[in-house]
Amino acid sequence: MEGILKKIVAFADNAHGDQKRKYAAERYIEHPLRVMNICKDYGYPLPVLAAAILHDVLEDTDTSPKQIKEFLLTVMNERDASYTLDLVIELTDVYTKHQYPRLNRRGRKIKEATRMETISAQAQSIKYADIIDNAREIVEHDPDFAPVFLRECRALVKKMKKGNKELREKAIRLLEEQMELLRTQHMHS
Repeated sequence: MEGILKKIVAFADNAHGDQKRKYAAERYIEHPLRVMNICKDYGYPLPVLAAAILHDVLEDTDTSPKQIKEFLLTVMNERDASYTLDLVIELTDVYTKHQYPRLNRRGRKIKEATRMETISAQAQSIKYADIIDNAREIVEHDPDFAPVFLRECRALVKKMKKGNKELREKAIRLLEEQMELLRTQHMHS
């Protein structure tokens, strides 16, 4: 499995190209790798781990679903490749600024949260891991935007109840801790 995961990481890293994380001077692939490792800690199988690695590829790169599927078929069977791609599609934002230019951010996020409520338990679990990784750095690196981001994440996790219960609780706890950290920083400034 490790060999397959390495190939999937290489594919995702190549797809993300020169993209860097917004708040850290690291290659973008470091984020999906951490998301995958969180999922791995909860015993998820290869297709879920693969989707965790690929979760931002459709949203943030020019890679098509067809290209992802063709690549996946070189490293896994048809059923696992299809399942992985389905998860990646579930995790890809539908209500984007580009697709819905008349909706403001808040409107898009509300619609996205309603959509995410209906995605599979495995996709929701990957999203919990994604939120956990993203929420860890937002307060430190962007305290002005952090309240908005943390509220959006909290609204999302509130609606997504099908995923791994432990992972969901961990996401809720982390979001509360980060909100508290923000309040404390605000009181001292």
